[in-house]
Amino acid sequence: MLVGATIYALEIPYYFAWIDRRVAQDTRLFSSLKRTAWAMLYFNPLWIARHLLFIKFFSGLWKEITWGLLSLGFWSFLVNIPISLAGNYLIQNKVPLKWRFFASASFSALMAIYYALSEVLFA
Repeated sequence: MLVGATIYALEIPYYFAWIDRRVAQDTRLFSSLKRTAWAMLYFNPLWIARHLLFIKFFSGLWKEITWGLLSLGFWSFLVNIPISLAGNYLIQNKVPLKWRFFASASFSALMAIYYALSEVLFA
């Protein structure tokens, strides 16, 4: 919750606003796909590894913070692409900017369960 209320609460809304400034706000398929791709670039394997690092850190599992988290982030991202594409498409193209952080946080809460399970699934 601390990370979500500080780091994520600052960087994610800023990034979503940046996407809005960078990509035209229209209903063309190409614009929609660009917004989705920019969101996917943000929530990448490195972001997942960082998220897993925070889980380990705040759980007191400091010895488990290794370079292996990058591999877990990669496999977690790769397997999750269909779900993440759908979620990010909806968030970036159907939710108004004012509500995107809330929508993304809700989606991320569900995904956090998956990220935590990724160690069991991909380790």
